[in-house]
Amino acid sequence: MIARALFIAAVMALAAGSSSAGQSSAGTVSAGVGTAPVAVPATTSPPAAAAPSSVPGFVRAEGTRFVRPDGSTFPIRGMSFGNWLLPEGYMFKFKVQRSPREIEDVIEYLAGPQEAARFWKDFRDVYIQEADLAFMAAAGFTTVRVPLHWKFFLDPADPSKVDPHGEGWERLDRVVGWARAHDIKLILDIHAAPGGQTGVNHDDGVGYPLTFYVPEFRRRTITLWRAIATRYRDETTVLAYDLLNEPISPYSDTDYLNPRLEPFYKDIVAAIRAVDPNHPIILAAAQWSTNFGVFGPPFAKNLGYTYHKFWASPERREVQDYVNFANRWGVPIFLGETGELTDEWNAKYRAMNETFGIGWSFWTYKNLDSRSTVVSIAKPDGWDAIAAFGSAPRAQWDAMPKPSREAVAATLRAYIENAKFANATVNRGYVASLGLKAP
Repeated sequence: MIARALFIAAVMALAAGSSSAGQSSAGTVSAGVGTAPVAVPATTSPPAAAAPSSVPGFVRAEGTRFVRPDGSTFPIRGMSFGNWLLPEGYMFKFKVQRSPREIEDVIEYLAGPQEAARFWKDFRDVYIQEADLAFMAAAGFTTVRVPLHWKFFLDPADPSKVDPHGEGWERLDRVVGWARAHDIKLILDIHAAPGGQTGVNHDDGVGYPLTFYVPEFRRRTITLWRAIATRYRDETTVLAYDLLNEPISPYSDTDYLNPRLEPFYKDIVAAIRAVDPNHPIILAAAQWSTNFGVFGPPFAKNLGYTYHKFWASPERREVQDYVNFANRWGVPIFLGETGELTDEWNAKYRAMNETFGIGWSFWTYKNLDSRSTVVSIAKPDGWDAIAAFGSAPRAQWDAMPKPSREAVAATLRAYIENAKFANATVNRGYVASLGLKAP
């Protein structure tokens, strides 16, 4: 307990500079078990908040199903757009530098800041385009789960506030438009919350779930969700809000943190419902989204719950606890991430979940030189030289053979070309394993 208290005191300094800016007379909501109230700041959000209104046309949670406005079941058959707005090291063939900030460090070290900035802009421009959504619709997918990073939506100068001109808004608006045009629904997922909600590389934090320890990080997370809900409250293309990806890893202080998860969800839901009565809200379980023991009875209407399972046996016992939860409380459940194995396993595990009426979103849609994904990007010449730095500790870089900046730039530009849908390879067997057919 003393060690934890010292740790928390140290990391509080990370948010101290802007925590006072997050306070306002907008009111408070409970921060969770044993914590002080967290103020929900009055911030500039895009667009400005207005009185919520009920709009027809939304998918909703009804009993154990997600249903269309006419009451028919909406079948969630989806993929996650992993790596697009939140890069992961293994998708770059990096074995050591795995978080977004670490990946960015590798690229900047080798290419220089100007070329690195160009790469990341082009990367986000090209990695997901309308052609990707058009293909998914033609193949029979109904849904896309979009992982989001807080840094594209909050003000970098004062992250307690929303940046109305943040890059993320434009990119998200664009993918919403493409999805609408091709009759695809989107699940918006905070994959990297302020401070980090998981405590591992893919939340881009410091290796500990500080979102649950630092009140300012909780305030920022609530601010972000309220802004998202304000902007998309009338958008029927958005299926649901997936509040936190895989909160509280099993490597964290689970006895202390698990009781704080559902109270934090209540705070976020209250902030969303203040501006958006329309969208279903999805709650992810703790410990890689597997531990439903953190949940009590549903605390609000129009809630769904999600679990993630990778490399599990395709047998009923793997989902029985989740099915029991759904049936007990009359709520829908959703397989939010799975995959990364073989086509044969995909087919068996998917079919087993569908037996119980469980919708799914596999991980991930596009990856570098991979058979375990819908779309594979060809590895360009020179990529292994870049990946060598991503697979070594930072302290070793200066002593390693370094490719020229010109060579690195050429490799990065080749990657961008290869990442375009027209130049990538569709793994047709993978699509078939999901019960769909690549056109």
